[in-house]
Amino acid sequence: MNEQPSTTGRLYGVGLGPGDPSLMTVRAVEVITAADVVAYHSARHGRSIARTIAERHLRPDHIEEQLVYPVTTETTDHPGGYRGAMEEFYEEAAARLAVHLDAGRTVAVLAEGDPLFYSSYMHMHKRLAHRYPTEVIPGVTSVSAAAARLGEPLVEGEEVLTILPGTLPEEELTARLASTDSAVVMKLGRTFPAVRGALESAGRLADARYVERATMPGERTGLLADVGPASVPYFSVAVLPSRVDAAPAASGRGEVVVVGLGPAGPLWLTPEARGELAAAEDIVGYSTYVDRVPVRPGQRRHPSDNKVESERAEFALDLARQGRRVAVVSSGDPGVFAMATAVLEVASEDPYREVPVRVLPGMTAAHAAASRAGAPLGHDYAVVSLSDRLKPWEVIAERLRSAAAADLVLALYNPGSRSRVWQVGKARDLLLEHRPADTPVVLGRDVGGPEESVRIVRLGELDPEQVDMRTILIVGSTQTRTVRRGPDGGEEIVWTPRRYPEG
Repeated sequence: MNEQPSTTGRLYGVGLGPGDPSLMTVRAVEVITAADVVAYHSARHGRSIARTIAERHLRPDHIEEQLVYPVTTETTDHPGGYRGAMEEFYEEAAARLAVHLDAGRTVAVLAEGDPLFYSSYMHMHKRLAHRYPTEVIPGVTSVSAAAARLGEPLVEGEEVLTILPGTLPEEELTARLASTDSAVVMKLGRTFPAVRGALESAGRLADARYVERATMPGERTGLLADVGPASVPYFSVAVLPSRVDAAPAASGRGEVVVVGLGPAGPLWLTPEARGELAAAEDIVGYSTYVDRVPVRPGQRRHPSDNKVESERAEFALDLARQGRRVAVVSSGDPGVFAMATAVLEVASEDPYREVPVRVLPGMTAAHAAASRAGAPLGHDYAVVSLSDRLKPWEVIAERLRSAAAADLVLALYNPGSRSRVWQVGKARDLLLEHRPADTPVVLGRDVGGPEESVRIVRLGELDPEQVDMRTILIVGSTQTRTVRRGPDGGEEIVWTPRRYPEG
C-alpha cells in the first residue's frame, strides 16, 4: 500500500479472480461497492470481461470509465507502431483517471485475475501510484484456477514452477520448458502452434494439459496434444503439472543420454541438460557427479567409482535395453576426456548396437577457466591430458613438443593426482624448451565451485605442488599477453590476440 497524506481520491487495483464472480474476495467486493468510479478495459467491441465479473456489485450511480484499447492483435498506422499506440493509450487512460482522483473521488480499476500479474492495471499503477494513495487488492490468478480445474498438483516439494507468455519465440519457449519441472504458458490464442511445437521439441507434449476459460462459461480442459489450433482462444493456458508421483511416460524403447554437467553447479548447466536430467528414470555416473544432480521422486540413482567407466557404460546400456530412460552424467563436456567415449565404445558392440545413445554438450573446464582469466584461448589452441593411465607418457611428451613447436596455446587436463605427482614438472621443463620463462600460465582450480581459485603465474615459476586433479592449466603461446587493469592495476588478465604476426 502506498500511503500519502492527501485530499485526493484513492486508487485501487482490484483483482477479480479468474472469471467466476463467486471467486472474488470479500475485500474486492467492499472496494467496488464503496468506490465512486469504476474503471475497466475493453477491446473496441465494447464488451468487458472484468465488468461482467463485477456487474452484480455495480451501483446505478457509479461513474464508469471504459478504457478501450486502440488495438489488440491487428496492425496500426500509429507512427510508433503497436507499442507507440499502446503507450499513448495508457497515458491518456491514466490522465482520465487522474481527473477523478484530483477531484477527490475513489477510483477502482478492475482487473481479471490479479492486478499485478499480466494485467493492464499495472500500466495505470506505474503512472499513478506514486501520485495518489493506492491499494492493490490481490485476486485468484488463472494459474491457480487452471490447476484447480485440472485437479492435479502444480508443484510439490522442491519443484520449480515457471510461468511463461506464449508470445516468446519458440526456441526460447523450448529451452525454458525443457529445463523446468512444472510450467504454465499464458496467452495462447494465435501463439498456440508455437507453444505446441515448443512442448513437443522439449519432450513435454505428452504431459501437457489444456485449460480454456477456467471457472467461466465455456470452460474446457483436456490433453493439449488433442486440441486443434483453430479452436484456441486467448483466455486459455497450457499446464505442465507436477512430476511428483506422475506415471512415467510410455517411451517405447529405452535410451541413454550422456549429459555434460559443466565444471560445477547449476549455473553452468544448459537448459537441455537440465530437462534431460529431470526426465530420466535412472541417473548413472561417478558418485561425485551424481551428487550434483537434484534428487527427484521415483528416479533411481546409480553412483559408482571413478575408475569403472566401461562397466558404468555397460550398466547404463543394459538399463536402456530394459526400456529405461537413462542419463549418464559427466563433468564438463562428456565428449572431452569423459564418459561419452566410454559409452559409445561399448554401444558400438553387440548386444548394444540398437540402443539409442545421445550426447548433450556441457561447458568445458578449459573454457570455464579461460573465461575467469580473460581470453587465453583467443587463438589456436590444443587440449592435452597429462594422465598416463590410458596412454604412455612418451606419447604425451611428443604431443606437448609438437604443440609447443607449433606455438599453440595449451589446455592441460588431468595434470596430477595423489598417484601422479611428477607430470606437471616434466611438462613444464619440456615446454620451457620452446617458450620463454615469462609465458603466462593460468591455474584454474574448482572453477565455478565453492573453492574456486584462478591464478596467473609464469611458466618458469610453475610449482607442481600447487597443482592437483581439480586444477586445469592453460599455458600461453609466444603471443599471449597479460595486462593489469582497474583503478589501481590490481586486476591481471591474460589474452591471446586473434591476429598472428606474419613471418
